[in-house]
Amino acid sequence: MAFDPITQAIRIQTERTNQMEHSTPLFLTSSFCFDDAEEMRAAFADESDDNIYSRFSNPSVQEFVDKMCALESAEAGFATASGMSAVFASFMALLKGGDHLLVCNSIFGSTHTVITKYLPRYGITYTYVSAEKPEEWEAAIQPNTKMLYLETPTNPGLDIIDLEFASGLAQKYNLILNVDNCFATPVNQKPLEFGAHLSVHSATKWIDGQGRVLGGVVVGKKELIKEIYLFSRSTGPALSPFNAWVLSKSLETLDVRMERHASNALTVAKALEDHPAITWLKYPYLPSHPQYEIAKKQMKNGGGIVCFELKGGLDAGRAFLNSLQMLSLTANLGDTRSIASHPASTTHAKLTEEERQAVNITPGLIRISVGLEHVKDVLNDIVQALNKL
Repeated sequence: MAFDPITQAIRIQTERTNQMEHSTPLFLTSSFCFDDAEEMRAAFADESDDNIYSRFSNPSVQEFVDKMCALESAEAGFATASGMSAVFASFMALLKGGDHLLVCNSIFGSTHTVITKYLPRYGITYTYVSAEKPEEWEAAIQPNTKMLYLETPTNPGLDIIDLEFASGLAQKYNLILNVDNCFATPVNQKPLEFGAHLSVHSATKWIDGQGRVLGGVVVGKKELIKEIYLFSRSTGPALSPFNAWVLSKSLETLDVRMERHASNALTVAKALEDHPAITWLKYPYLPSHPQYEIAKKQMKNGGGIVCFELKGGLDAGRAFLNSLQMLSLTANLGDTRSIASHPASTTHAKLTEEERQAVNITPGLIRISVGLEHVKDVLNDIVQALNKL
């Protein structure tokens, strides 16, 4: 019997032990035993799929990966200790000295640091292209371009990149299309179904959903995942079995949680769009969003992030954050609890002012990760803080 991916995210689990447990067990072990020397030899010779060491594989981690592959319609996947280790592994396993990386300029601050500071040390060059001007992307492709990397929606500006367009470009020039799908989640957007080769997530965010554990995962084409696995097996960014167990259980409720996050976020966005303290506001499922039609085409809903620019810039941003009474001030997002952050001084602080301006990260930009509280309480807290400006 074939099951919907949402059902698979609930029902996939490691093989039941002789204890006949209903909830999946946690395999909290660093290594695995063999019955005899020949069985051990075969495992190390890759002649069997037996577990050897949890840096290589672990049943709890594999269960999480299998669920993610089901949700993303992926051939294979590999889980890592954090979202950034998944991003880094997707670069280092597939790029080499002399290769060129084409990057959409609206990306997470730590990803920017990896691309601009560390990849050049290995002889990997890069070119940024504008999220707002995809018609200019093709001209930036070089003979040695190997990969196109992008986020959609972007962090924190919520630009929406047309995945069909990006896939067509990648196919035309034989590029690996590597998509950070963190903001949308695998239940709201499936990049592989639009032609992407890899989909990367920080599982720390919406997938965990309660701000408890770190984790990352990359899923996609089997031959690409094999290279990422071999790189990670040797370099060691392994996901903890405990964290994998938590994340696997979290996937069982991801779909219903994201429906509530998105519903709350849309309500907040509609209510705030014309507030006099706000210069502009963006949410993918608002008709006023510049890429609204693209969002409707490739996303199930608008997700849980709302961003807006405050009149008054940096001082207004600080005053707004200091006036909040319920929303948390923290570096995370995708939590049950609503979170407010100021990207210019936190997640994107290492970018130069020129770089921040290029991706519309202005001094007064506020990012709201809308939680699962009653929406009137979320909205009331934001409005009372805005009214004090």
